[in-house]
Amino acid sequence: MKLESVGRWLPPDRSISLPSFSTIPSCSEAVVKVAGVFLLVLALGVPVDCPSRAAVPSVETASPSRGAWEGLAIIVNVKNPVGNLTLWQLRGIFLGERRWWPNGRRVILGALPAGTAERQTVLRVVYAMNDKDFDKYFLWVLFRGEFVTSPTILGTPKDVRRFVANTPGAVAYLRAADLDSSVKVVTIDSLRPEDDGYPLRLRVRPPN
Repeated sequence: MKLESVGRWLPPDRSISLPSFSTIPSCSEAVVKVAGVFLLVLALGVPVDCPSRAAVPSVETASPSRGAWEGLAIIVNVKNPVGNLTLWQLRGIFLGERRWWPNGRRVILGALPAGTAERQTVLRVVYAMNDKDFDKYFLWVLFRGEFVTSPTILGTPKDVRRFVANTPGAVAYLRAADLDSSVKVVTIDSLRPEDDGYPLRLRVRPPN
């Protein structure tokens, strides 16, 4: 709408005279239009609302209580000599890039089903993938002719413990609450699941 025709949209008692902008030679056409609209708003008495501080969401989030989170432990067979891995080494193992343990046993991966919070945590932190990318990755590795076995899918934490306890080269993951003495916990960057700064964390399982 041209500024010259604004007056015909106003009630008779609210007509205004727009200032001439010819006295502002340095303003561009866009600036002139914006200034004209602003003057029109003021003339009509339309309030210009600014969001209050309460209406603007804060970027600061409260730190979750320690009890709301738990560590996701990386577990191996009790006879496995490895006691600590860096997060980078763990990624190499889970991607199939490191296929042998120091004792000569082949690495065998165990995993929980798609959709579980434990698996999603591993995909996000270790693999940096989603489920589709995860499946595509192992198909791509197979297509290249590399001998990499995709993880064995295990239905429950109990199945994971049994699998790792009975498979010398196995490595898998479990919530700290699901651990027992049948498996060995490997520290990550020298941190245990209960330590501050441990990289694999997820929300505590809701009560049944």
